Amino acid sequence: MSDRSWRELYEEVARAKGGRREKLLEELKLRLIREVAGSEIPKLKEWISQLSSVVEQLSAALGVKGAVYPKELRSFVEDPEAHLRKKLFIYAHDLARGRLGPEEFYAKACAAVKTSLMTNGRALYQSWVYAALVLHMARRGFRLVYPDDLHLHLERSGRQRTGAIPPNAVLSDGYRALSLFLEAPRPVGWEDSGDLARVWKLYTALRPDMLAYGGRVLNIVVRDGEPPVLRPGVIVECKELEDWYKRARELKGPLASPLSAEEWRERWISGLYAGLADVLNIKVSEVAAKLKERRGLRLRDPQIAILYKRFYEPREMVLVSRAPVPGEVKSQLEREGIRVIDGVGFNIEALAAVADILEEEAGIESGRVDFVELTPRARELLRAAILAAKERGLGGAPPEIVERALEALLQLLSSRQQAEQRAHA
Repeated sequence: MSDRSWRELYEEVARAKGGRREKLLEELKLRLIREVAGSEIPKLKEWISQLSSVVEQLSAALGVKGAVYPKELRSFVEDPEAHLRKKLFIYAHDLARGRLGPEEFYAKACAAVKTSLMTNGRALYQSWVYAALVLHMARRGFRLVYPDDLHLHLERSGRQRTGAIPPNAVLSDGYRALSLFLEAPRPVGWEDSGDLARVWKLYTALRPDMLAYGGRVLNIVVRDGEPPVLRPGVIVECKELEDWYKRARELKGPLASPLSAEEWRERWISGLYAGLADVLNIKVSEVAAKLKERRGLRLRDPQIAILYKRFYEPREMVLVSRAPVPGEVKSQLEREGIRVIDGVGFNIEALAAVADILEEEAGIESGRVDFVELTPRARELLRAAILAAKERGLGGAPPEIVERALEALLQLLSSRQQAEQRAHA
């Protein structure tokens, strides 16, 4: 690759045709990406390495076969630069066709690259915190009992199309269980306007990074509930930026202006006004006035964290910050009952206190379960037995298949023992 800048390459792209132009466009995109994100990409590659390391440790501790990433994050993890080049595909071709000038292209391309870096950086750190907490629980004797494919599921959506929101993981030590949900509540499937009205709250609900529930909780949707999901025992919020507490976001969702024809939605939103006004230290009427403009409200991240706490009322809420948090910000959050674990970086041991809270939340299993480590061959046999049972219409979860197999083995051994006794009689 040459040392030319993307602007120099642009001049050549304008004159080139066919395959050569496509090749030059790829080089142009890569040059721009390295110019805009030259220092960020190596940093995020290190974050990817940290996440991969935890997944490898989970493989040894839990037998996890790998991680299932959201589509965007998977693409970024596989090759950050290639992922960013995809984000510039349309802009680059518009530049080559003259639909965009170089300055307009640069502005749009920079925005796309920076947005992707921010989004994937946040997803990487959140995923690392989640994986590290699962590792902590594994070290304390917990095993992955759901889902049964032995993968660490990091995806945030797509698994709730049946109208339920299932957990990303259920962990159990045989006596207690803990159910973990990433970025829930999430929208569920719907078919008509009646269904949409019932699930609209899930589209607009406040969405913390992680919810934890004691026991085996396989669906947190509460139809017509306020809030629309079960009250979580623990909320974990993750902050990857060094200055996250200075950042402001436009909070729409449940605070968006209600449609005049949807009184059901208006009744739900009105319940948030008082709590939001209290967090912002402004009058309820001022909140309502802004919402009537059908715009979101710009809140700083500490205010959003406090809103999560007041809205969901968990038993415990923890904020995990990669970087140290200023004393005044930490005090503000702690006054609201939010525990701050800061300066974590990628130190797994720094999350021990969060794991303590999760272990305390773990609920007693309704039926005691003993864990037996299976050899690779035993896992293959169990998988084959499950498939054979399904083909014959028998069904049954893995524990039931194991139970039947053991009963059959005992019957076989008993029959052989009786036959031997008769032979020696």
